[in-house]
Formats: sequence, C-alpha cells, structure tokens
Amino acid sequence: MADYSSLTGITTSSAAQASSTTSSSSSSNGALGQADFFKLLTQQLSYQDPFKPTDNSQMISQMASFTTADGINQLNTQMTTLNDNMTSSQALMASSLVGQKVLSPTSNGYLTEGDTVKGVITTGDGASNLKISITDADGNVVREIPVDGSQTGNYMFEWDGLDKNGNQAPTGTYTFKANGLVGNERQDLGVLTYGQVESVTLGNSQVATVVKVQGVGSLPLSQILEISN
Repeated sequence: MADYSSLTGITTSSAAQASSTTSSSSSSNGALGQADFFKLLTQQLSYQDPFKPTDNSQMISQMASFTTADGINQLNTQMTTLNDNMTSSQALMASSLVGQKVLSPTSNGYLTEGDTVKGVITTGDGASNLKISITDADGNVVREIPVDGSQTGNYMFEWDGLDKNGNQAPTGTYTFKANGLVGNERQDLGVLTYGQVESVTLGNSQVATVVKVQGVGSLPLSQILEISN
C-alpha cells in the first residue's frame, strides 16, 4: 500500500497527528481497514496547506491501490471459505463409503471365505490370451486363470475364491498379476482390485481425507477410482 504521508502539502507533524487518530482502531488487528483508510485520508486533507493542495492524481492513485488490495483480500477470504465448504462436502461423501466396495489402484485383494474378489485388468489398446496369477501372502501361487481371446481397454475379472485344486482358499490378502500377448510379445498388464472400505479418516484443507480399504491399507480419497454395488 502506498505511503499516505507522501501526499503533497502534508507536513510530517500533520501526518503523524492524523495517523495517531486511527491507531486505536487498527492496532487491534495490526491491519489498516477501509474505514481507517478514508478516515486517515480525510484527516490528511484537513491538514493540507491550502496554498499547496494535494494533487488529485496522487489521491486517485492511492485510492485505487487501496481498492485493489482490499479486493484481493476479500477474494482470498472467499476462496478460503469455498475451499472449506468443498472439503466439508468431500468429507461427508467419504464417510458414506464405509462398508462399500471401491476400486483402487492396487493389485492386492482381500478374500473372505465364501465370497469372491473382483478386479480390472488394463489391456490398453488390446491384448490376447490373458493369464491371471493369484498368490498368497507367502508368495505361493494359489491359482492361475487363463482368459482366451483378445481384450481391449479394461477387462473385468472375478475370482471365486477356489485354489488350483478346487478347494476353498483361506481368508486373507492375495496378490493378483496379469500378463498377455501384446503384438507378438507377452507383457505384464496393470491390475486394479475392488475392496471393502473399513474406515475413513476425515481431512481438512491441509490434510487429505484417507480411506482404509480391507487388505490394502490406507489410501487418499483421490485414489478411489470407482464405487461398486
């Protein structure tokens, strides 16, 4: 903000006397408000030398500078309020996810006996003769599932929870890997899995809201890709 004591025709002593009248109102928060500015400007004008009046261009310049600064401060306040409202809405939405199945960018899936595990294989522009490998927490291959034909984009899969011998696999976390023929080469493909949300830790404008997915761990809400029925 411009220096108000620089107004033409205002002596140092006059400026000091004028500024002292507003010190009580601005000292409480350490900032000069709009009312303080116009009060100070009025005081300065009343003490100006009538033979050397204040230049109009200087007054307009200072008023324009203050108006711009005041507008920016108001905009910052409004943006802060908007951000807080968006964070509150996001937190409310996240709290409703508890108990829901969500798709996250992880290859780990949690199996409950009698249930299934669903996921997505990203094949991009296309891949054929897919093979899904399922391993347990110790790295042992529990089952391999072949997928014949050519697939394009996102391929949905579902594991019934049975191992390679047709027996029910125990409850626990399993890792899913996939590969397929892309052109004439077999390549690893991306795998995403669905998991149940156990809890949500609400965040704020500085800290992200975190979702805890069963068998996966904690993930930022922004990494949740889909909510499933």
